[in-house]
Amino acid sequence: MTGNTVAAVPHTETALARTRRARRTYRVLAGFYPYAHCELDFATPLELLVATILSAQTTDTGVNQVTPALFARYPTAAAYAAADRAEIEDLIRPTGFFRAKTDSLLKLGAALEERFGGEVPGRLEDLVTLPGVGRKTANVVLGNAFGVPGITVDTHVGRLARRFGWTEETDPVAVEHAIGQLFPKKEWTMLSHVLIFHGRRICHARKPACGACPVVALCPSAGIGELDPVRAKRLLRYELAPQPDPAPAGG
Repeated sequence: MTGNTVAAVPHTETALARTRRARRTYRVLAGFYPYAHCELDFATPLELLVATILSAQTTDTGVNQVTPALFARYPTAAAYAAADRAEIEDLIRPTGFFRAKTDSLLKLGAALEERFGGEVPGRLEDLVTLPGVGRKTANVVLGNAFGVPGITVDTHVGRLARRFGWTEETDPVAVEHAIGQLFPKKEWTMLSHVLIFHGRRICHARKPACGACPVVALCPSAGIGELDPVRAKRLLRYELAPQPDPAPAGG
């Protein structure tokens, strides 16, 4: 830790300066979280699609606890289409909003069977036509099941993009487009993972651990949370691997 040095990002920052700062921020975070990945357990595109739908308003850990039994019972789209509602509700109840999620899974199975031969499509424009699937879910599936770059704007990514001064937008689609203009397309999927990891572990919604942040020197919002390194460390969530010192300002 290099102390409590924080960024002094001018209000008149040019688009080029913002892009350079954004990319430097990402490089530092990518080095801090080289193990960042999708934290939902899955083996097929269908499993990831179902798990992502279930992840709404709950944790990935909670979803991973119910999906083994769910995936074993319903291995195909046809199985979901023909499923007993009460049985699915019972299996996914711990994830919350289980009635609405069950409705999405039943309709999802039917739509995949009727329109896509039971297979999960690999195009954004097709995925977003499916029940319970928006751009966020579609980009998760594209990036992690099909290798198609996509920016997943969940609450963490949206929050960090605004705190980092990358955008002032609040609409997820607008945030997605703003971030996409700052980074090469090939980096979009890993960028999403890294931002989500950072949002879950350090840059929390209510009280970010600024004093433990590797990009504190690049962040115009540094100081909205705890800057003292010792106190900030107590706010950390999840186990962090040993990491290098944060980046100095500039560069």
